[in-house]
Amino acid sequence: MKKEVKELLSEHILKEAAKRFGVDILTVNLIGDFQNFIYEYKKQDKLYILRLTHSSHRKEEMVRGELDWILYLVNNGVLASKPINSIQGRLTERVYVKDSYFIVTSFEKAIGKKIGYPECISNDELFEQCGIVTGKMHFLAKKYIPSVKEIQRPEWTDNYYLQNIKNFIPVDQYKVYESYEAIVNKINQLSKDSNSFGIIHGDINVGNFILSDEGINIFDFDECQYSWFVEDIAIQLFYIIYVFLDDSIDERQAQAQHFMESFMKGYSKENSIDEYWLKQIPIFLQLRELIVYIGIHRSVALSNLSEWMKNYILQSKSRIEQQIPIVML
Repeated sequence: MKKEVKELLSEHILKEAAKRFGVDILTVNLIGDFQNFIYEYKKQDKLYILRLTHSSHRKEEMVRGELDWILYLVNNGVLASKPINSIQGRLTERVYVKDSYFIVTSFEKAIGKKIGYPECISNDELFEQCGIVTGKMHFLAKKYIPSVKEIQRPEWTDNYYLQNIKNFIPVDQYKVYESYEAIVNKINQLSKDSNSFGIIHGDINVGNFILSDEGINIFDFDECQYSWFVEDIAIQLFYIIYVFLDDSIDERQAQAQHFMESFMKGYSKENSIDEYWLKQIPIFLQLRELIVYIGIHRSVALSNLSEWMKNYILQSKSRIEQQIPIVML
């Protein structure tokens, strides 16, 4: 998150935000501040999330679009962190600061078991559950219409990192820029219809869901966008295999096959997707790697990296420049 935005969040702003949702400021604990300020609080023995989003990151209409989509999913049986109303009965509240504002929202906190690395690797049950929830969301997306047109979420090309590549990637990395153009142009040539293209979560990974007794409970829809459904699948595949560096290519390949078998077993229970689109996974793996590469340059101090991260960045840059996906299916 930009330093200027962090400096805008004073104690007064936080108190006002908490007040709008009837939250005792003394019960609020910061648990994340990457793109939004995320706080946890307890009310009547139940855990909730209070989120502050600066208008430089998302306009209020886009946040409302996110919440509209989540409520549609929840009302149709998807386990997701449900947004709740403020004291005034609104899903979003504005708290002004200087010539900008914070959008305040609150959610029921997902309860269950967090699964990280390396536990998530080769976890058949988890992969199948990921397929089930993804398939269910894609099936529902085919009939979803925003409650009002003004809140419709953006398309995939509006991704923050794609839009800001020039701000984070040095100009001398001209091959990365060439690949960026090639990847975007190739994806833009794909056809769109209601069975292949619609609103997606856009960032499903082990950090954005927990495993409950009822299945996967998903949250953090901040990146939801209109794209091809297969991108949601490719994103999950990428985050399961990117931890394997080039000296473990065989292991990465085996992991990819393992994931897809279990994932599609679950996915096919809720939705069908044409084999043609599964064959497009490699180009969406390239897109995700590019987005992650830009994100690393934006968020990580490149002068203070672990050996693993140094190796990953070098290998990622090479793949992007050669326009090859992290794994071949």
